[in-house]
Amino acid sequence: MSELDDYLTRQRGRVDAALAAEFPLDTAPPHRLLEAVRYSLLNGGKRLRPILALAACEAVGGAAEAALPAACALEMIHAYSLVHDDLPAMDDDAMRRGRATTHVAFGEGVAILAGDALLTEAFALLSRRALQAARPRPLLRVLAELAEAAGARGMVGGQAADLAAAGAPADMATVEFIHVRKTGALLLASVRSGAHLGGASAAALRRLSHYGECLGLAFQIADDVLDAEGAIAATGKAAGGRDRALDKATYPAVLGLPAAKARARELRDHALAAVERFPAAADPLRAIASYVVERAVGA
Repeated sequence: MSELDDYLTRQRGRVDAALAAEFPLDTAPPHRLLEAVRYSLLNGGKRLRPILALAACEAVGGAAEAALPAACALEMIHAYSLVHDDLPAMDDDAMRRGRATTHVAFGEGVAILAGDALLTEAFALLSRRALQAARPRPLLRVLAELAEAAGARGMVGGQAADLAAAGAPADMATVEFIHVRKTGALLLASVRSGAHLGGASAAALRRLSHYGECLGLAFQIADDVLDAEGAIAATGKAAGGRDRALDKATYPAVLGLPAAKARARELRDHALAAVERFPAAADPLRAIASYVVERAVGA
């Protein structure tokens, strides 16, 4: 096992335990809804967003524990987005992370409500922690940034633009508009959340923000490439170019696969340059940037 694998495993275990504690098994009503929430949330995902928050916190000298509430909220928001993204009115996916999507397993109505619950509980969690904190300002700042990243100017706005662009001729401006918001906004917020809670200086926050921007775009390009080339083992979803079947606006569709891969590598290099002057505590961030791109396009 590589150092990155070991780090990801340890941090994923920490996040999984914290998430399970937020949603314990409960036979009281609404049992079916909570079962769907746990099914959607505790399903073995990569936990990239919460791990980025923990890693960014450590990179600026903070303790990862300080960023754990934000890490959990990030994963809850991400899980909600996947539940709704898979719905028949959206991408109409039957498989997620190697098993039936939430609406297939529980029905559309319960799936919609499970997504609603996950989003709402994410902000309830952060609000409770802010009320309990001796220094609530960093958590309040994180709460505000996550709300913006998840909302109409961020992830939801990107999803709306993605729906509007489907079936129309794609251009680079449209693709970047969609991906910076639909995927990049929450990844950037993950890095910034950890930096805020770790006590980052203004200069460190700027560098980490640039890292997060580059990583977010590189991640989506890598996903576009995996969708075009990958199989179930790599993506956890049905193989065969789902984006192409839905006529989505993607980097490979506009640039072609070779140029899309080159762009992902270029963004990885920019992300690495942004944290070049950080100490060894930022090594996980460096390794994650390389992993995100190289899983799809190689070194």
